Amino acid sequence: MKLNWGTSIVIAFIAFISFIMYFVISMNVNKDLDHDLVSEDYYKQELEYQNDINKEENSKELTSKLTWKKTPEGMIISFPEDLDYSAISGKVFLYRPSNKQLDFETTILLSNHNLLIPDKRLLDGRWNIKIDWMYNDKNYMFKEDITY
Repeated sequence: MKLNWGTSIVIAFIAFISFIMYFVISMNVNKDLDHDLVSEDYYKQELEYQNDINKEENSKELTSKLTWKKTPEGMIISFPEDLDYSAISGKVFLYRPSNKQLDFETTILLSNHNLLIPDKRLLDGRWNIKIDWMYNDKNYMFKEDITY
C-alpha cells in the first residue's frame, strides 16, 4: 500500500498527539511527581508579604539578633538578652520542604530567653524556620533555611 503526503501528515499528527497525551496522563497519575504548594493559603500569604518585609526590617534594628543552635535535647532558639522575655509572644513555624506531614507550628512560651523545640519533633535535614514574634506592640520576624 502506498501512502500519499496527506495521509502521512495525518498519521504524524495522530502519533504526536498520542505521544503528548501519554505524557500528560502519566504525569497526572504518577504519585512520585505530585508536588504540593508550600502552603494551602499561598495567595493570602502573598498579599501579606509587605508586612513580613516590615517585620524583618524591625528585626534588623535590634541590638542583638535572634539565634538558634542544635543540642542533644533539640533546637534552642535564643531571643535577645536585652529584651524582657515575659513580654515576648508569637509563633514558630517549621516547614519541611520534602514532607508536608512534618510541618508544625508552636506558640512561643518562654521561661527564660530560650525556647526549646524537642529533638523528637525534628528529623535531620533541611528545614525552613519562620519565627513571627511581638515585643512591646512591635512585630518582628526571623526567617532562615536551616540544616538540622
